[in-house]
Amino acid sequence: MKQDKTDQAADGGKEAAAGTGQVQFFDTTLRDGEQAAGVNLNVDEKLQIARQLAKMNMDVIEAGFPAASPGDFSCVQAIAREIKTSTVCGLARTREGDIRAAAQALAQAESPRIHVFIATSPIHMEHKLKMTPGEVMDQARAGVLLARSLVPEVEFSAEDASRSDLDFLIRVFRIAMEAGATVLNIPDTVGYAVPEEFQVFCRKIIEGVGAPPGVIFSVHAHNDLGLAAANSLAAVRAGVRQVEGTINGMGERGGNSALEEVAMAIRTRRDIYGLDFRLDTRRLYPVSRLVARLSGVAVPPNKAVVGANAFAHEAGIHQHGVLAKRETYEIMKAEDVGSTPAVMVLGKHSGRHAFRDRLEYLGYNLTDTEVTRAFESFKRLCDEKKDATDGDIEAIISDEILSVQPEYRYEFKEYSMHVGGENTTCTVVLALNGKELSDAATGHGPVEAAYAAIKRIIRVHPRLESFTIAATSERSNAMGEAKVTLSQDGIKAQGNGASTDIIKASIRAYVNAVNRLYSTAAVRKVSLTPPAAQGAGGR
Repeated sequence: MKQDKTDQAADGGKEAAAGTGQVQFFDTTLRDGEQAAGVNLNVDEKLQIARQLAKMNMDVIEAGFPAASPGDFSCVQAIAREIKTSTVCGLARTREGDIRAAAQALAQAESPRIHVFIATSPIHMEHKLKMTPGEVMDQARAGVLLARSLVPEVEFSAEDASRSDLDFLIRVFRIAMEAGATVLNIPDTVGYAVPEEFQVFCRKIIEGVGAPPGVIFSVHAHNDLGLAAANSLAAVRAGVRQVEGTINGMGERGGNSALEEVAMAIRTRRDIYGLDFRLDTRRLYPVSRLVARLSGVAVPPNKAVVGANAFAHEAGIHQHGVLAKRETYEIMKAEDVGSTPAVMVLGKHSGRHAFRDRLEYLGYNLTDTEVTRAFESFKRLCDEKKDATDGDIEAIISDEILSVQPEYRYEFKEYSMHVGGENTTCTVVLALNGKELSDAATGHGPVEAAYAAIKRIIRVHPRLESFTIAATSERSNAMGEAKVTLSQDGIKAQGNGASTDIIKASIRAYVNAVNRLYSTAAVRKVSLTPPAAQGAGGR
């Protein structure tokens, strides 16, 4: 350990050019995290996550890529309008259209930041950008100058920095800094780096750029080799003072650096890093659950810091040790990450105040109207079962509150089922603009029959990519929560549904996914293909 501390002082214990003992956290769950396959968050869901990130004192929230789509623009605009305690950031390529779109989306932000990026590795410049190094430097300068003329704070990223020529990278960073960028980001875009190499790499960049006080170096690591958190921490030891990542490590391919892991590593090993931050780690577990619920990307039980087993002990020798002294097998307190739930059983005799408190603990920030609707659904549930678990409550919010958007077309009303012989017949009733529509179909089981009936009503046959159903708790009276992924005309949409009746949950999930298909198609200004033109594409 003595040698480690000596190495730290020599290699990584230096302060960044900003000259502070603080590390900032930059959350990109709503931008890079949402790029994970199968994830499709609507505006209200993104706002729910952004509100909780702000409550946990996240320094920067990257709300989206405004030029990517009208939907992304609207999300960034809505978050910029509401969030006032965190910097709200929008991503942009060095193109003028991207930068102006970001500035427009961030117009009402209290603390706006435009995040400009361009690739700097030989493979990206040659094959993707088809630009010379000189052209890339010119683009970087022009992009940052324009962004800096529109907002007071600009971050510049050199995409695929970890596979870029070091001397060229330093020149590009200097150009961006001289053009007005005050945050210089070093991305390991494809998760190529290894910690020992990356620490030296980052330190050479910081020393080579020679930035004045006020310029902060940042790191953005991907997890393709499972090293994102380790590379982020190596960069911090080199002098980087902003760490970018996502809640639960969500993101493209293997994901991003998990912010909860980096934050707790810095706090737990303060003897190594000697840094502070303003993040309220007691909100990590609730926010992790919220992101998992809304994104549909489950947290593995063995996930560090926020997994269900992170503070669980089954082995007898471990249990004995923890009972004798917690520190024998725990290096963090569960309370420090907010994973110890309040002991409260909610049932039909519970009041609205207790229900709202539980919602806030679970990470939901709802309007009075939404709380009222959720409470009414909760009371109806309690008529069917004695009490409700956290999973039941979260399922209600996901299914009946956050899944309902003004642009959604179909509302599920009721269904009936008849089983005879090998086939099941299901009749489904939906509502469209206040008018009830019903149809019936047969199938080898109730879910297949119900989905066939829905397709007859909506006159579109999307492809069923995946279907899962699980209990919201381990109790025998648990609600069933269904998740469905549908695809149609190049669009994928995920739907959730919950009920004590698993057939009803399955129908709700399917209708929710259908509505999201229509919503996305409307944004893209395309029409979903009717079955006559689809051929045998659906199943």
